[in-house]
Amino acid sequence: MTIGAHLEEFHGLPVFDLPEAGAGGELPDAAAVAWRVSCGTYLDEGEEGWDAVFARFLKTVDTRRVRALVVGGWEEAYETSSAPVVTALMGANDRLTALEAVFLGDMTFEDCEISWIHQSDVTPLLAAYPGLRALGVRGGTELAFPPVRHAALESLVVETGGLPAEVVRGIAGSDLPALESLELWLGTDEYGGDASVDDLAPLLSGDSFPALRSLGLCNSVIQDQVAAAVAAAPVVARLDRLDLSMGVLTDEGGAALLGGQPLTHLRELDLEHHYLSEPMRERLTAALVPHGVRVVLDDPQSGEDDGDGDVWRYVSVAE
Repeated sequence: MTIGAHLEEFHGLPVFDLPEAGAGGELPDAAAVAWRVSCGTYLDEGEEGWDAVFARFLKTVDTRRVRALVVGGWEEAYETSSAPVVTALMGANDRLTALEAVFLGDMTFEDCEISWIHQSDVTPLLAAYPGLRALGVRGGTELAFPPVRHAALESLVVETGGLPAEVVRGIAGSDLPALESLELWLGTDEYGGDASVDDLAPLLSGDSFPALRSLGLCNSVIQDQVAAAVAAAPVVARLDRLDLSMGVLTDEGGAALLGGQPLTHLRELDLEHHYLSEPMRERLTAALVPHGVRVVLDDPQSGEDDGDGDVWRYVSVAE
């Protein structure tokens, strides 16, 4: 599976695409939508680049009331990093004074495959916007997230086909006292996802983020190992929601979840896109659903037989 649609909602607001230059028409209330500022990743001569679109956004929208901003494509995102975009956003912090949420890289596979998106160090955005409550990032190539302190951030989502271990360690080592929701797409080593469960240890210990209530460790080729680590992780006891979806979760990981600490306090356990057998699915639902846990399970993935007796299993989103 690939990313086939742009965000329709972000930070509880409908996403509104900034119209093309000269399009006319009435714009919505600046505070009522999440503004999507984007250009084509493959530009024809004469088309606006991202800097020009952003400059027009700053001129035409009441930026003092903008609450959420979605950065879509920038030119040649498949080989040009988001660093200039990050710099431009930082430079506008005196105008985007009400900004609460940023999503960086809202591109579909037609714009740029997720593992081709070139990111950069995104933590300067947190320094530039101390009131930021939500940050979303798509794409892991060149992504950097050194440990950072931010007092207001409540939600962090990092979507990749392969999340570098250094980034995982940087996030886990950050001081984010208000963080309530964290979602990491760990991906596969084929696309740079070299993180191990050891890299997750500070996060799973429960020491990193005291306000955390929703944890997603998703899209992982090592999902069975992640499930086993989660089964004994102190952080789980205070979660309302646990998301282990999109990965290569087999009966081994399911058994680890059942054999670990009780999960009956959860509001939701998301295991969508999995490789669990029917008996294992029945065991999981029987153990949790009677306690009021919403267990999200779809039909299992089948994998592919290579003809030599080995079955290849895949994460939901890689390339």
